[in-house]
Amino acid sequence: VQLEESGGGVVQPGGSLRLSCAGSGFTFSSYTMSWHRQAPGKERELVASVRSDGSSTNYHDSVLGRFRISRDNARNTVYLQMNSLKPEDTAMYYCKAISARPPVVVHWGQGTQVTVTS
Repeated sequence: VQLEESGGGVVQPGGSLRLSCAGSGFTFSSYTMSWHRQAPGKERELVASVRSDGSSTNYHDSVLGRFRISRDNARNTVYLQMNSLKPEDTAMYYCKAISARPPVVVHWGQGTQVTVTS
């Protein structure tokens, strides 16, 4: 099982990045996918999630209207489009897969760093 994130980097405030997370070794379309982030000295927090069939999404209040999560089950990939980035969005971003039905199975990626700085 593998979740491989990509797309992180350094961007100026107001800029955009698109994160990708490619899954392998499990039935991607049977998992709810989510993005989480963790800044230094802070707890990991949920940024956005999307149901296994893509029918429903949820967002942290701080990213509403700026970030968009989507998935392509044919490509076993989930995306996080991040617009209007702010310095407080700086964090390590992690991809997570959790099975939509019991038994509960959880997979995490290794993370990709996003740094927003002028």
